[in-house]
Amino acid sequence: MTLTPERRTLLPMLGRTHGTRSASVCHWKCADACTRPDENVSGAERFVDVVRRSAHVSASRRTVLGSSAAGAALAALSVAGPVAAAPGRGGAAAPGTFGFTAIDPVPAEVDRFTVPDGWRWETIISWGDPVETGAPAFDAEAQTPEKQKRQFGYNNDYLDILPLAGSDRRGLLVANHEYTNDELMFPDYATADAAGKLRNTETAMYAHGMSVVEVRRRGPRDAWKPVRSRYNRRITLDTEFVIDGPAAGSPLLRTSEDPTGTRAYGTLNNCAGSTTPWGTVLSGEENVDQYFSKPAVPTAREARYGLTSAGRGWGAVQSRFDLANEGTRNEPNRFFWVVEVDPEDPTAPPVKHTAMGRFKHEGASVRIDASGHAVAYMGDDNRFDYLYKFVSRDTFRPGPSQAARRHNTTLLSAGDLYVAKFDGDGTEDGVYDGTGEWLPLVVGGRSFVPGYSVEEVLVFTRNAADVVQPTAMDRPEDVEPSPVTGYVYVACTNNTARTAARLDEANPRPANKDGHVVEIIEDGGDATGTTFTWNLVLVCGDPDDPSVPTYFGGWQGEVSPISCPDNVAFDAAGNLWVSTDGQPGSIGYNDGLFLVPVSGPERGRVQQFLAVPTGAETCGPQVKSEDGYVLVAVQHPGDFPGASYAAPASTFPYDGVFHGPRPSCVQVLPA
Repeated sequence: MTLTPERRTLLPMLGRTHGTRSASVCHWKCADACTRPDENVSGAERFVDVVRRSAHVSASRRTVLGSSAAGAALAALSVAGPVAAAPGRGGAAAPGTFGFTAIDPVPAEVDRFTVPDGWRWETIISWGDPVETGAPAFDAEAQTPEKQKRQFGYNNDYLDILPLAGSDRRGLLVANHEYTNDELMFPDYATADAAGKLRNTETAMYAHGMSVVEVRRRGPRDAWKPVRSRYNRRITLDTEFVIDGPAAGSPLLRTSEDPTGTRAYGTLNNCAGSTTPWGTVLSGEENVDQYFSKPAVPTAREARYGLTSAGRGWGAVQSRFDLANEGTRNEPNRFFWVVEVDPEDPTAPPVKHTAMGRFKHEGASVRIDASGHAVAYMGDDNRFDYLYKFVSRDTFRPGPSQAARRHNTTLLSAGDLYVAKFDGDGTEDGVYDGTGEWLPLVVGGRSFVPGYSVEEVLVFTRNAADVVQPTAMDRPEDVEPSPVTGYVYVACTNNTARTAARLDEANPRPANKDGHVVEIIEDGGDATGTTFTWNLVLVCGDPDDPSVPTYFGGWQGEVSPISCPDNVAFDAAGNLWVSTDGQPGSIGYNDGLFLVPVSGPERGRVQQFLAVPTGAETCGPQVKSEDGYVLVAVQHPGDFPGASYAAPASTFPYDGVFHGPRPSCVQVLPA
């Protein structure tokens, strides 16, 4: 595939990605963030500080680690037991509530959705399929903003199917639409005149947001299929949201469109999420900065949120995305929140929760503590950013009554916000582990950040967290508590910018291209507490590559190679499932979904369950093991170097509707 001069100009990451990673992924997903300075330049956590705080590290050991951090980290990781085994091929049946034989890793050039023997996959819904009543059938040659507003959006990420009316044959599918690959969507992407470019831009704008779609199936071994329903709706830039919590009404949230500071329009760059114990869906707003043209002179607070790019030209369609206009400067403050949607009530406005803080949310996952408080864990998906926890002020009311449900939908509107600091205990024991503390940001309605009011902490959470110096992590993405043990698992996707000078025990590898998974155990099992212990359960990579130390929970047998952990999920037995984003560029294989037992004799035994097509990312995994199936969202299929609308790299989902790729929600179930 050849690249036009226009496309080369459009993609500043050309020649800077690894392996077969496409520069367009970097451009459309995060606005080429790696070409700009890191958003966190605070130096919140230095490796030598972590070592000096460790009560179990000897003085001589401190000297070694402080003077040669990179070499010491690699040596210690080797002691921890790197698995020098071949990739898993034809492994035994996986433990858990259903079994499978691990698939071979799929080379990155292969355009195939791959599942184990004895399993099949079916598409549930794809980009452009009708959602709302009256929506037209998909026609890639004639997409318009008006059509896209009522059709399934692009690049679905978080995904779940919630039972409807207690039925196991009716459900509500809820999906995020994170961003768009415009060059793969529009036939005239490179040739359109000014009016055509505006039409394409506006169409792409309405391909963002969320979808709620009723689905039905004939029986437990049949696939879900979308149906027309009063529940079906698209959540787009036209959708009105309620802003609630302590910052609602703040001058920091007021705009000319809403002088009250209590309303917002639309949700953008929705990445991961979760289904709450009370039956609503949470969605995290992530790389929203890319949609705004930068201010003439960005403030330090604006720069901390990445508001320094040229944007996508959205200001030509809606002026609120042009920050050169002083009247729009607060518009970004109405984004980067956790959003809550009630799929069962199409008339209920979605809510943006200021009590949970404003940053680049991968998502938010809730557990109910023994005390009854709702506890939400959240990652800020950026290099050198932080892990957060929210504890509700009020307690959960069990039961199916509408009164209980109404109460529970207010739990995320008030509470305490913390950020994590990890302390290492030294590596003489051959493992990376230690203790940690949840540092208070807002507790009991008071700010614990010097110089910041409560409203400022919640609207500029990143800046406030910098002040208290938490641990800067390697892109903490999805964070999920186990429904069986309550242990919390943090997917740190990667961080190639980490240097020896910025190593710490929780982020031990320089130029960390493969990522790792952190296991957190709240002290005493109390999720509302402020102390915890932690360890690294996975240090990812290809075990056949001796240049990259790896660790697989202590397992010494065969494993599937795994890199760039992104989203995590659990089956009914408490096994961890990890989906990946970036394997083509790191280890040369298509991304996939992997089973990882986290307890018992097979702890750390990584086995690959599926692989998505070329150029795609595996998103939104749901392992419905009690029901015998798995859900995944296939995001940006065909986003491969040189791909375009005219010359696609993928035809997924291979349905003949379109000659190119269509992001889709997929169900995997026994053959």
